[in-house]
Amino acid sequence: MAQKLNKDTLYKAAKPDTKDRMINDGGGLYLLIKPSGAKWWQFVYTFENKRKKFSLGVYPDVTLESARRKAEQARDNITNGVDPGEIRSEARKAKQLAKLNDDRVNDGLPILNSFADVARQWLDSIAHLTSATTHIKKTSRIERLAFPLLGDRVITEIKSADVLKTLKPLIDESKLETAHRLHSEISAIFAYAIVHNFTEYDPAQPVTKQIPAQKVKHRAAIIDPKQVAQLLRDIGNYRGTFVVQSAFRLSPLLFQRPGEIRQMLWDDVDLAAREWRPYVSKTDFHHIVPLSTQAITLLEEIKPLTGNGRYVFPSSRGDGRPMSDNTIRTALKSLGYDSDVMTAHGFRTTASTLLNEQGWSPDAIERQLAHAPRDQVRAAYNRVQYLDERRRMMQSWADYLDGLKAGATVIPFKKTG
Repeated sequence: MAQKLNKDTLYKAAKPDTKDRMINDGGGLYLLIKPSGAKWWQFVYTFENKRKKFSLGVYPDVTLESARRKAEQARDNITNGVDPGEIRSEARKAKQLAKLNDDRVNDGLPILNSFADVARQWLDSIAHLTSATTHIKKTSRIERLAFPLLGDRVITEIKSADVLKTLKPLIDESKLETAHRLHSEISAIFAYAIVHNFTEYDPAQPVTKQIPAQKVKHRAAIIDPKQVAQLLRDIGNYRGTFVVQSAFRLSPLLFQRPGEIRQMLWDDVDLAAREWRPYVSKTDFHHIVPLSTQAITLLEEIKPLTGNGRYVFPSSRGDGRPMSDNTIRTALKSLGYDSDVMTAHGFRTTASTLLNEQGWSPDAIERQLAHAPRDQVRAAYNRVQYLDERRRMMQSWADYLDGLKAGATVIPFKKTG
């Protein structure tokens, strides 16, 4: 194919006509002259039996030599089986995307098709499936721990090694529960990306076995009735503030999670109905805790002091927050109960063990411990399931603890009926 057919003087002198005219320079390179006098370099070629063309720029801004170099590069691409028009199209799209992403970054938005972009979409898609509190925690965990390394990466370019690198600091610090949670969330983001055609592969999947299994840590608890009796007497003699005393004495009666007790809201307490209805973030459902006569008495005693506020057990600092999560642990330690002997969470184990020994329904005990299924329909059903039995059980439990504290010889019995 003949090339470089003309000198530059010919192109300079070329005049417009009443319609488009083209001067052939050879090798597929043409100068298009518009009736307006504008001159454009064009490359005309055949690829996979299709006639195609694209512009190489305006003459004389793009010189003859420059146009010939561009045409030579295009011919090389064709020889190698690559459509030069597609290369130009992809380059143009990349330039447009770069401009769009610059604008998004300036507006505080994630780069399109990045891990952060897809993660945001996934979080929005599951917002209705979780509580606001759980969703905030999930979002925060991903932003803090995954975005620094993965956030700006195009999701199709992320490898398994990148996911492992993200999780490695958590593994090294033995924060295995957080590592497993974050890994699960990263994998869920990739599952969303696959379904919505952002990518075809989940690089988090091969990383699963690289995260050590979390060792189950059993919290210390006293389960011998004689030792429980002494513990109750010690709690009765505790001389902390009245707020802490009340929370301390209520803990064995209710045996709910320590965080839920210290964050108990007056809005969730119905003294007339003898119920406390907390939202349990651990299992993401609203629980019903029947209140014994003894629990009602404790709450009535503290209500004049804290009833005008939000929390039943507010912080002593008066900053509008609930009692510190260290408070009951510190109180136990001040009574000589180190964390390897008894913990705030241990009241749950104490109650579960002794109530099972007494013959109460394991299902009723599990419901009372708020070990509810994550399925929303089943959770709504199970929160009221065994409620009548749980009312009797909670009053019986409070009476049993009173008997232990008073020094009575209380023998575990099998509950019937």
